[in-house]
Amino acid sequence: MAAASNLPPVNVNGIDYRRPTRPVAVVCIDGGDPAYLRRYLEEGAVPNIARFMTRGFGAVAEGTMPSFTCPNNMSIITGTPASRHGISGNYYLDTATGQPVVMTGPELLRGDSIVTKFAQAGAKVVSITAKDKLRRQLGKGLDVSQGHVSLSTEFASKCTLQENGIANVLDFVGAPQPDMYSMELSLFVLDAGIKLLEKSHRDILYLSLTDWVQHKYAPEESEAKRFYQEIDKRFGRLADLGAIVALTADHGMNDKSDAAGNPNVIWLQDILDKKFGKGDTKVICPITDAFVAHHGALGGFVRVWCRGKATARQIIAEIHGIPGIEAALDRETVCRMYDLPPDREGDVAVISTANVCIGASEADHDLAGLKGHRLRTHGGVSEASVPFIVSEPLNDRYKLKAGAATLKSYQIFDFALNGTVQ
Repeated sequence: MAAASNLPPVNVNGIDYRRPTRPVAVVCIDGGDPAYLRRYLEEGAVPNIARFMTRGFGAVAEGTMPSFTCPNNMSIITGTPASRHGISGNYYLDTATGQPVVMTGPELLRGDSIVTKFAQAGAKVVSITAKDKLRRQLGKGLDVSQGHVSLSTEFASKCTLQENGIANVLDFVGAPQPDMYSMELSLFVLDAGIKLLEKSHRDILYLSLTDWVQHKYAPEESEAKRFYQEIDKRFGRLADLGAIVALTADHGMNDKSDAAGNPNVIWLQDILDKKFGKGDTKVICPITDAFVAHHGALGGFVRVWCRGKATARQIIAEIHGIPGIEAALDRETVCRMYDLPPDREGDVAVISTANVCIGASEADHDLAGLKGHRLRTHGGVSEASVPFIVSEPLNDRYKLKAGAATLKSYQIFDFALNGTVQ
C-alpha cells in the first residue's frame, strides 16, 4: 500500500485500523491450546515464537464462546464478539423449519471482514484457510479480480483465478494436495502465504490452520511437537520477509476420555428424551461440521431447544447436578455472560467440564474415527483460553491497553495494526 502512513485509517465495524507500512500476517493456530506453547517454549523447541514474545508481546487471551472454529475465526476477522457478527457455532436450529442450519454462508455473517475492507481501501490482501467451510465468510465481499487471493487448502487443486484469485496452486506452492486428516493441511496454508509474500508485496494476510494435530496428539506426544516445530519455522520465514506476525488461536483442547481411554460423554438428548419424551426437546451440537472423524461431533457446548411442553427452567433443573456439567443456562443468561446473539441461541445452553464432552443421542454419533485414540476436543469455557502473540514491540498506548482489561482474541488485528511500533 503506497505511502500507507499518509492515508486515513480503515474503519471496520466501528474500529479504525491503521494502514500497515509493512506486511501484517495474522495466524489462527486452530486448536492452539496454550499448554502446547508452554511446554515447547520451556524445551526451546519453538525459537521464533520465543523471539516474538521476547522482542514483542505475548499473553493468554480469552476467545469467543462457544470455543469452536467458526465463531472464533469470525470474531478475529471482524474484530467483534459473536453478538455483533452472529456466528455462534458451526450449526444452529432454524426454529421455523425445525432443521439445523450450517452457519458457514457469508450471508449469515453480520458486519464486515477486515481483509475485505482493507482490500476495498486499496490494500493487497490474502486469506488462506485449511478447510473451505471458512473461506467464503472470511472473504465476504472480497473481489479477487483486483489482485487479492482467497483459497483453502482443502480445494487447493481446484483453485481458479475467477473464484480464488490464483490458479495452479499446487505447482505454485510446490507441494501435493494434502490429506484432510494431516498436519500438512495446515502447513500448506503457511507455505502458500509465504510463497505469495515472496513473489509480491502483500499488506494483510490472514492464515487459518486446522486442529487435526491437537485433536489427535497431546502436548507431550512427539507428533504434536514436530508440528509446532514446523509451524515455528514458517513463522520465522514470514518475519524474515518483513512481516509483523501476530499469532492467536480459535480455541484450546482438552482430553475428554476416561481412564480406559473411552470418550467421557454425557448423552444429553437421551437423558431429556427419557424425562420429557422423544421429540419434546432438540439438542444441537454446534461443533458439527463435514469433518467429524477426529471429534465425533462431540464438544463441550451444546444447545437445547424446547419443542414441546418442557420449559427451559425444567430442562435446567433436570440436568443440573449431573457430574460433568459445568453450567446449564437459559438464553438470556448465556447471551449476557458470553456476548452471544440471542436470535441464534437455544432455549438452554449446556457447558461441560474440562474432562467431559456432551453429545445428543448416542445412536446419532459415529465414533469409529476415534478408535485407538483418546478423544480430545473443545467447546467449553475450559478451552476458551488462547495465545496472543505479536512479533513486534507494542507502543505505549497498547502496553497500557493490554494490562487494563482482559485481552480478547478478536483484538489481534487491532494490536497488530494499531499497537505495534512501525
